[in-house]
Amino acid sequence: MKPAKPIALALIAAAVSLTACQSKAKRQEELAYVERPVEQLYNQAAARLDSRAYDDAILMFNEVERQHPYSEWARRSMVMTAYAQYKQHDYEEAISSARRYIGLHPGGSEAAYAYYLIAISQFEQIVDVGRDQGTTEAAKASLVDVVRRFPTSEYARDAQVKLDMVNDQLAGKEMTIGRWYLRSNQTLAAINRFRTVVEDFDTTSHTEEALYRLVEAYLTLGMRPQAVEAAAALGYNYPESDWYRMTYDLMTSEGLALEVEAPKRTLIQRLIPGGK
Repeated sequence: MKPAKPIALALIAAAVSLTACQSKAKRQEELAYVERPVEQLYNQAAARLDSRAYDDAILMFNEVERQHPYSEWARRSMVMTAYAQYKQHDYEEAISSARRYIGLHPGGSEAAYAYYLIAISQFEQIVDVGRDQGTTEAAKASLVDVVRRFPTSEYARDAQVKLDMVNDQLAGKEMTIGRWYLRSNQTLAAINRFRTVVEDFDTTSHTEEALYRLVEAYLTLGMRPQAVEAAAALGYNYPESDWYRMTYDLMTSEGLALEVEAPKRTLIQRLIPGGK
C-alpha cells in the first residue's frame, strides 16, 4: 500500500475538521432554542459537565443565560462556563469568562470562585524556570488577590499553597540567572540576584543556596565583612544545612573566623552593608 500523498492527507484533514465543525454546529442546534424551565436547563448542563462533555455543558450554560438572563441561574452559569473551559484546558477563555462574571457581578456569591478560577488558570500555564516568567508573575498577582479579598475562604487556603509554589518558581529563576552571572564573572549582577532571593523569597527552598552564593561572590570581590555577615546569617538560620557546612569550609580556607550568634538585626539588615 502506497503512503498517502500530501494533497490527499490535506484533504483528509480538511474533511475531519469540517465534520467536527458540522458536529458542533449540530449539537448547538439541538441544544439551543428549546425553551425549558431554568432549573431543568441548568441541571442538564451540570449533568453534561459531570460527564465531561464540556462543549455541550458550555452550550447549555450559555443557553441558560440566553433564555433566563436575569435569573440567579444565569449568574451561576457564567461561572460554570468558566469552570468547564478550565477543565478542558481552554485557560484564556476561562479567564475571560470569569472576568466577565466579575465585571457584571463584582459582589456576587460566586465572585470568590471567579477570582480563584482566574488564578488557577494562570497557575496551570506556568512554564519551567528556563523560560520567561510573565505568566508566573500574573499567577502570583491573582493568587495574592484571592488571599487578600477572601482570606477566610477555602479558595484562599489553596491559593496560599499555590502562592508558595509560585514564589519558589520565581526564586528558582533568580537563582538560575545569578549562577549564570557568577560563571560569567559578572559578580555584582550575581549578587543582586541572590539578594533578591534572600530579601523577597526568604521562605523558599532557595534561600540557603542564595546565602552561600553571596558568600562566594563577596569573597570574590574581596568584600570580607559582607561575606562574614552572609555566612553568619546562613549558620544562624540553617545550622544543619549542607550549604552552611560548605560555607564554613570556604570561610576557614580563607582564614576567616565564623561565629554564629543570634543576629542583632534582621536577616535582611545583616546583608545590607551599613544596615542598622
